Amino acid sequence: MWKKEEVKSQGLPENVPGNSANSPAPVISTPREASDSLPVSTKSSACISQGIRIKGEVTGSEDLFVDGHVEGKLNLSNGSLTVGPNGEVKADIFAREVIVRGRVDGKIVGREKIQLWSTGNVAGDLQTERLMIEDGAVLRGRVEIETGKSRLISTPKRAAPPPALPKAAQSP
Repeated sequence: MWKKEEVKSQGLPENVPGNSANSPAPVISTPREASDSLPVSTKSSACISQGIRIKGEVTGSEDLFVDGHVEGKLNLSNGSLTVGPNGEVKADIFAREVIVRGRVDGKIVGREKIQLWSTGNVAGDLQTERLMIEDGAVLRGRVEIETGKSRLISTPKRAAPPPALPKAAQSP
């Protein structure tokens, strides 16, 4: 004879109508099967969790969440970088979007925007189109804001002066 606790832990119902020796066994989905049926985002975040230390260059084109320690260079051409509240980054950062909730020492270039949350601490220069700084955030460095319009506008060339008319054509 078997115990009821074992059946419950396996995920089988206690009393299923029509559950006899001749009926087929119920299908139990394993966690692997369930995860296969879920949609997978193509832009899901990669994660450098707390306790992980990386020295060197990190490059990629997807989003990255850093809650550990990174030293060197971070280059996420089309991705977003989030430095978590426990994250410590000593690197120059180049990304589409940068969110700082931890500590960053180095230059940050966020092509579209940079956000400094209240727990953020940055020592370095910032270059971006849009900047958001919450109360309590610490910033030691220079800020350079480049608007999209200023990059697209070129200085117009001066038009050449009209050619002078011959003296014979001028009226008295």
